[in-house]
Amino acid sequence: MSQLPLSGLRVLDLTRVLAGPLATMRLGDLGAEVIKIERPGVGDESRGWGPPFDDRGESAYYLCCNRNKLSVAADLMVDADAAFVRTLIASADVVMDNFLPGALARRGIDPALLIAQHPKLVWCTITGFGPDSGRPGYDYVVQAESGWMSITGEVHGEPMRAGTALVDVLTGKDALAAVLATLTGVRAGLEVERHVYVSLYHTAAAALVNVAQNTLVSGKDPARMGNSHPNLVPYQLFHAADGPLVLAVGSDGQFAAVVKELGVPELADARFAKNTGRSENRAEVTGLMGKRIAQQPVAHWVEAFRKDGVPAGAVRHVRDVLQDVAASPLTGIPPFAPGTVRRPPPRLDEHGALVRAHGWNAFAHA
Repeated sequence: MSQLPLSGLRVLDLTRVLAGPLATMRLGDLGAEVIKIERPGVGDESRGWGPPFDDRGESAYYLCCNRNKLSVAADLMVDADAAFVRTLIASADVVMDNFLPGALARRGIDPALLIAQHPKLVWCTITGFGPDSGRPGYDYVVQAESGWMSITGEVHGEPMRAGTALVDVLTGKDALAAVLATLTGVRAGLEVERHVYVSLYHTAAAALVNVAQNTLVSGKDPARMGNSHPNLVPYQLFHAADGPLVLAVGSDGQFAAVVKELGVPELADARFAKNTGRSENRAEVTGLMGKRIAQQPVAHWVEAFRKDGVPAGAVRHVRDVLQDVAASPLTGIPPFAPGTVRRPPPRLDEHGALVRAHGWNAFAHA
């Protein structure tokens, strides 16, 4: 039987809420041994972020990003607990934290000192606004300050946040990539920086991708476009006879297939053959399409467009999607291979006595 790619990797999780716990959970999915350190009595604050709560009293928010871990409660303000955490760090491969600058060092856990003491240790710190900022990082604030909300929402509506804590999610993935890249460099004998930082703000700014590049090239601030695309036409939501669907035309060939399928002669106008022409005549193109699409149900158009190789889809509900991915109320949406779900999210200090007695060998007994 093949092993998971990160089997034997030891990860100490000093993070809480979402970005950090998501990154360490992904490491755990890939086989790493993850020990989550939490505050006695209250634990990760996301444990209280509900409703909903499951029948054990655990919040859905906490459950979404903490599987494949052991939980230990430790008060880092208590010398004995701080010393215990340092013993775990001494045998760890990776430490991840999201404390404010200097907070861990004041508790006797100094990343710079510990990295110097342990030549193979990789440390990842997740910040809100960079390693020199003392501002706490919350997804909603970062969505506002990074420009996301200025481009999200209806054209004449309020600025709008994304429907999930997407900055946290993307930052968790950036942290995962940073850790794996740094581990690769260390194990290859390269002189790499072993204390790596990721920030919610930088991740969010980088995630502007094409919108940022449009602004850099044009020198103009983008405006909200609702469900339309700034560069492509048609690439938006339409209303069929029984509900909404989205159509994502990414090439002139796809548009030609749409014209044939819709059977609207006016859309065959040479002005619309290229995307630049369609962009210049956006309202006319989408208006003609909208009238025709409204005459048939969603299923008709989705099947017709898919048959022609044109990306299209119905707007589905979350419960519909969860039926497609074998999701669990306890362990969430399972990872793709090679990741696996091996342990449910732990209760607060569920493994405290075990880890204090056996250290990292607790995984052999848990």
